[in-house]
Amino acid sequence: MKAHALLVAECDGGRTVLRELRSMAPLTLLPKRGRGAEAVVHLVNSATSPLGGDELKLTLRIGAGARVRLSGVAATIALPGLHGESSSSTVDIEVEEGGELDYLPEPTVITARARHFAELRASLAHDARLRTREVLVLGRTGELPGRMTSSQHIARAGIPLLRQTLEIGDPSLDASVAHLAGRRVLATELSVGGLEVTEAASGDWWSLTPLAAGGTLATALAFDAVAAYAGLALANKTALPEHRRSGRIAAITRPAR
Repeated sequence: MKAHALLVAECDGGRTVLRELRSMAPLTLLPKRGRGAEAVVHLVNSATSPLGGDELKLTLRIGAGARVRLSGVAATIALPGLHGESSSSTVDIEVEEGGELDYLPEPTVITARARHFAELRASLAHDARLRTREVLVLGRTGELPGRMTSSQHIARAGIPLLRQTLEIGDPSLDASVAHLAGRRVLATELSVGGLEVTEAASGDWWSLTPLAAGGTLATALAFDAVAAYAGLALANKTALPEHRRSGRIAAITRPAR
């Protein structure tokens, strides 16, 4: 199956208007009532996907001054193909001057024998804001995971902010303390255009890393998704003024809807 979904948002008179919203099964985009100037859209998997052989693409174009929150409503389950085919998903993001995007999909579960390739590319204007999260779960309960390669390529005003590739599913590598240390869940959250952080911070199985060209990358390892979200909350807490920290933790630990 090949599918391409598209979201185009523009700012019109101080509010965000969804100029184009094109779904293609299994990628279904459902607009919800926004909050103030922000448009809220849910991403729904309307069929079992990604299945081996699937090629999925999501394109997000956020115009100047527009504000969009795109969140998932259920976990993505990567499944093996009948003859061992791999699957792929690509998210292509562009945010223009003064635009803001929160892209917060639900966790991706890599089931046994699956082979999945995920790529996120983002091009941001110099004053654009992006917050995106990826939560990877290594297999269903009691199941060894398949294999997944996840890549992120983020640039702001043409300057690379983050280029990283992660491979999971190799038992010896996943067990290494230099990689996943035997944890089942890896969560990362990238924030660009918010509060600038100049010093790294870390705690029990979480870290917050300032990026050289701006922005931060929070990382958490855990045995389950709930603990991984809590780790991200602790990481991001270090980037906030004291009076805003408790509210931020509540917002992160609650599932995005």
